[in-house]
Amino acid sequence: MNELTNRTLYFGDNLEILREKIPSESIDLIYLDPPFNSNRNYNILYKEGLVDSPAQVQAFEDSWHWTHEAEHVFAELVGVKTSQTKINQNISDLMLAFEKMVGKNDILAYLTMMTIRLIELKRVLKSTGSIYLHCDPTASHYLKIVMDVIFGKENIQNEIVWHYRRWTASSGRFQRLHDIILFYSKSDTFTFNSQWEPYGDWIKKDYRYVDDQGKRWRWHTVKGKRYKVYLEDENRGVKIGDVWQMPPIGSTAKERLGYPTQKPEALLERIIKASSNEGDWVLDPFCGCGTTVAVAEKLNRRWIGIDITTLAINLIKSRLQNKFANKNIKINVDGLPKDLSGAKELARKNRFEFEYWALSLVNAMPAQNKTQENMGGADKGVDGIITFYKKLNHDSQEIGKAIVQVKSGHINRGDIATLKGDIERERADAGVFITLDEPTQPMKEEAFAVGDFSVEYLPTEFPKIQILTINELLLGKQPKLPTGWYHSHHKEAEAEEIDNQKGLFENR
Repeated sequence: MNELTNRTLYFGDNLEILREKIPSESIDLIYLDPPFNSNRNYNILYKEGLVDSPAQVQAFEDSWHWTHEAEHVFAELVGVKTSQTKINQNISDLMLAFEKMVGKNDILAYLTMMTIRLIELKRVLKSTGSIYLHCDPTASHYLKIVMDVIFGKENIQNEIVWHYRRWTASSGRFQRLHDIILFYSKSDTFTFNSQWEPYGDWIKKDYRYVDDQGKRWRWHTVKGKRYKVYLEDENRGVKIGDVWQMPPIGSTAKERLGYPTQKPEALLERIIKASSNEGDWVLDPFCGCGTTVAVAEKLNRRWIGIDITTLAINLIKSRLQNKFANKNIKINVDGLPKDLSGAKELARKNRFEFEYWALSLVNAMPAQNKTQENMGGADKGVDGIITFYKKLNHDSQEIGKAIVQVKSGHINRGDIATLKGDIERERADAGVFITLDEPTQPMKEEAFAVGDFSVEYLPTEFPKIQILTINELLLGKQPKLPTGWYHSHHKEAEAEEIDNQKGLFENR
């Protein structure tokens, strides 16, 4: 295993990455908000559907299923098969008990996949480190037992209740207005920084006396002697307890990115401040839209994020670059292709992730026309969309679009003819054809014959169909489109004001 590099985003299965990339006892704080079988869907951001492939279910759906892979991991945990991870008898007994209690189904798959990962997370955590496991209330009782077995029941520090208010439909029961966060340490010596919240007006009732200078005070008795205690001497407030009153992200909040499982930055700020110090390492193995790593960056921590979708990795990278634009931070991405051979390997392993990765190379928004019924089938020739300005003046602005098609397999002249028809059907201004293989000369001639298009505010004409190879994109080539063509397909994060004198963020 190599030394850790600050500001690293890993693309891939977090179990593999933890085992292969993260050294033992290297992380100070872990926060994770893992998937649960709650009908949430990671790629709802683009209104995409699910697919039938088990690999794609894992990549897109917010749950695990009882598949051959889950059964294999279960066998590791109960000791039937040799495991890369050290398994003790308590874990084996726990998994066999779960099997007897719930049966071989999606719940057992979830517990299996979480247990093997929590074992690895304990391994990478420093002896002074802490882990915060964010649970859906429907899963917290299972996960608390798993955490007790792995980390030791003596090392649970708090069961935190995050309470929030929101409008919910009546369902014949009390409204569900909280999440559970399990806070465990690895040992009895761990980092913890107490926090306070301001006193409310109720405190003035205790400090009912006022001196000549208008200062409030009360009597305090110690061993029969009375002392004056002034309110201003105790103005740090009340120590924060294990019930946190924090609102979820509102529909108009500046930090809202549209990601379905996004958590408020205030929640992560409280956790990171409590259980780490500046310069410490923070890890989020299910980093989603990147709230954990964004807050870690803000608070001068070093960080690592892991996610299994290219959509999430690209969203996080965009979020951090926008939020910390004045710092010009360097973000290391591990696991995505860096050369043509890597691109071919990704296409071989997972053509959907290849497609999303290829779209990210031209900053295209994934198309919204892939439903559960046609995912993996006909996609109407539109894999992504690039928008640009057709009109740009003081009176009006008109947005144009180029449709993007990505091919990882055999290509021929007919593909370009088909793209021409797709452009007409979609009433698009142009098309971009991205290919893993080199285009043939007839394909180039077909694209050239389609002609050009123009916009009213520029004298330049632009090709109506452009063919770009993955190799060209990796070398920095981009589509020829009108000025201002790049429209981020993620809502941009609000820029952060940073003290550039800190100097903490250099890679170490």
